[in-house]
Amino acid sequence: PRVKPTMDRLGRIVGHLAAGSLASSQPASADSYREALKNAKADLWKMLDTINCNPILVRLAWHDAGTYDMNVKAWPNCGGANGSIRFDMELGHGANAGLSKAINYLKKIKSKYPISWADLIQLGSATAIEHAGGPVIPMKYGRVDTETKDECPNEGNLPGAYPPFGDGASDAARHLRNVFYRMGFNDREIVALSGAHTIGRAFKERSGVVPNGYGEEKATKFTCPFHRARADKKEGVGMAGGKSWTDNWLTFDNSYFNRKQNTKDLLWMPTDDALRKDASFQVFFEMYAKDKSLFFEDYKKAHKKLSELGSKFSSGEGISIN
Repeated sequence: PRVKPTMDRLGRIVGHLAAGSLASSQPASADSYREALKNAKADLWKMLDTINCNPILVRLAWHDAGTYDMNVKAWPNCGGANGSIRFDMELGHGANAGLSKAINYLKKIKSKYPISWADLIQLGSATAIEHAGGPVIPMKYGRVDTETKDECPNEGNLPGAYPPFGDGASDAARHLRNVFYRMGFNDREIVALSGAHTIGRAFKERSGVVPNGYGEEKATKFTCPFHRARADKKEGVGMAGGKSWTDNWLTFDNSYFNRKQNTKDLLWMPTDDALRKDASFQVFFEMYAKDKSLFFEDYKKAHKKLSELGSKFSSGEGISIN
């Protein structure tokens, strides 16, 4: 007959779980996990308010989720938002240059709260959008982490900026569709997600698509230390340098779709131009240029969808903190 475990044995089991990877990513109850997420969000908000790292947290989350392939059914082989980007193997992929900085930003918060890396990465992105004046995204949490570097996806699933494109696409519009259709997005969602370029910069040392590198001497008039790019107009740009898509690149709005005449101080790549000129993409590009509220509504739905691609949740319904 089965012997009921003694209280001492139960205590040892609970202690073992508390010390192990399972408990470190998923607390005993949804309520305690939700509280940990809320506290982590408060810490993220303070960090964003101090060092203005909104764009890199968004990029980190997108690059974790953006490896997803809907044609692969097995987890975690399908890629997606599973926290695998924390491993050096995946951080070493060319498209992820510079993202070790974002992981290091998150390590202190991860050490304080028993939440998964996959959740913390996606929470950081949603919080960064909200902090920059963007919509509150109805996120779902409770993601399970990959456990080893051997579960990292192969390199080459993320979108490029300039031809020749790694997927062999003949033009930028086809390349965007190849990448995002593989994840299950349509043209409207592709344009909405691309609107997140309203925040952020490119650097010579990371993507290499601009001559502007780290530091004030390499900055544009919009990425120098004296420019006020934040939604609340407070001082601070984080590290100076790089080239942004928009004037106020720490403000989440629809300015990406209201581009001024080409200027040497703003970034615009073939994949950006495809959204403005391709017949199908153009319809949505012009809609969002005219209507920020519509853009916000579509963006938050597409962002939520992206954040859940390839995720395995500890409970089917997930956990909300909104």
